Amino acid sequence: MARPSIEDRIAIEDLFVRYTTSLDAFDIAGIESCFIEDCLLQTPQNGEFRGRSSIREWMKPNLTVKDLGGQFRHIISNFVIDVDGGRAKAQCYLLDYLTVGGKTELLSPGIYDCDLVKRDGEWLFVRRAVIMDKRYSLPQRRT
Repeated sequence: MARPSIEDRIAIEDLFVRYTTSLDAFDIAGIESCFIEDCLLQTPQNGEFRGRSSIREWMKPNLTVKDLGGQFRHIISNFVIDVDGGRAKAQCYLLDYLTVGGKTELLSPGIYDCDLVKRDGEWLFVRRAVIMDKRYSLPQRRT
């Protein structure tokens, strides 16, 4: 693996930004567009999800937050990107904030650890793992 070209670095960082802003907007189609069809999502809170078609299921707890009037803000930084032709490995730091009812909290710092592939000139996630520094809970609907 080697350092990416400027163009690849910008495109990969843009992919991460599109992904996190789609999460913050609860935009499932936007999230899906960041992944290949047979992707793997690994999350400490909800387990593993295989395939783009599983993203809606993976998003269900986040949609509960939306229904409660909550807002996520995913802040990413400190990218480390290595490229080998049409494949790449990339990591970045993650701060995951949640505001509900006027109260904002840092859910947990962590990292995104990802494998990517370049398809038709576009970088996409093959595997995205979230590694959080601590466990946290999302608010639930009141019954």
